[in-house]
Amino acid sequence: MTASRARLRAWARRQYWPAYLYLLPGAVVYVLFVLRPLLMTAWISLFDWDGLTLGTWVGPDNYTALLTDPRLREALLHSLVFLFFYALVPVAAGLVLTALMVRVRIRGLGVFRALLFVPQVLSTVVVAVSWRWIYDPDGPLNGLLRAVGLDALARSWLGDNATALPAVGLIGSWVMYGLCLVLFLAGALRIPRELFEAARLDGAGPVREFRTVIVPALRGETGLASVLTVTQALRNFDIVWNTTAGGPGHSTTVPSVFLYQDAFVSREVGDAAAIGIALTLLTLTVCGLITRVLREREG
Repeated sequence: MTASRARLRAWARRQYWPAYLYLLPGAVVYVLFVLRPLLMTAWISLFDWDGLTLGTWVGPDNYTALLTDPRLREALLHSLVFLFFYALVPVAAGLVLTALMVRVRIRGLGVFRALLFVPQVLSTVVVAVSWRWIYDPDGPLNGLLRAVGLDALARSWLGDNATALPAVGLIGSWVMYGLCLVLFLAGALRIPRELFEAARLDGAGPVREFRTVIVPALRGETGLASVLTVTQALRNFDIVWNTTAGGPGHSTTVPSVFLYQDAFVSREVGDAAAIGIALTLLTLTVCGLITRVLREREG
C-alpha cells in the first residue's frame, strides 16, 4: 500500500496539472457555445416540431426522409460539384502561383498578398451582389463578350440551368484562392533556399522543382487549405442564396438552402436540424479523410 501511494505521488508530481487550468476557459466556452448547441440540435432532429408548439417524437424518421428525398440528393451532388470549385481549383491555383512567385522576385509582395486576401475580408453578401451584377445580362461580362465579337456566348449566366451552377462555383473559386495563396506563400518563405539551389544544380526545371521541392514542403499548408476550402464548399449558403436562391428551378440548391427553408419558411424545425446534423457529419468525415491521407503521406 505504501509503495502504491509512493508511485501515485510520483506520477502526480510528473503531471503538469496547472497547465490544464489555462485550457479551462477555452474548454468552457467550447462546451457552452459549440458542443451544447450541437447536442441540442441533434435532440431536436428527433422531433416533428414547428418551433412554437409542443413537438412530437419521431425518432430517426427525419433522417430516413433525408435519404429518400430526391431533392436533397440533387443538392448533395451540387455540393460535390462545389468541392471542385471551392477546394480543388483554389488549392491548385494557389500552388501554381506560389511556384511562379518563388522563381520570380516580386516587389511589394506584402501589398500583393493583402490585395489577394481582400475577397476573404469582404462580406459574402457584398461579393454575391457584385458578382450578380457582373453576370447580369447587361453586365460587364456580357458587355465584354459583345465587344470582342462573341455575342453568341452572351447569356443570362445565373438564369440558365446549364451555366448557373458553374457560375456560382467560380465565385467561390475567386473567394477562396486568395486564402490558399496567402497560406502557401507564407509556407514557401520558410523553405530553405539551399533546396532550390540544389534542385537547380541537379538540372531541375520549373515542373520538377515544383513537384520535388515546393509540393512536399507545403504539405502542411495544403492540408490546412484543403480543410478550410472543403468546409466552405459543404456549408456554402450565403453566396448561393444571394445570387440565385437555389434557382433557376433547383439547379443550384445545396443542403443549407433546404435547411434555411425548413427552419424559417415551412417551420419544419426537426427536418432542418436533421439536415444540419447530417451536413456536420459529412463535413467532419471528408475533412477527417483529407487529414488522414496527408498524415499517411507524411509518414
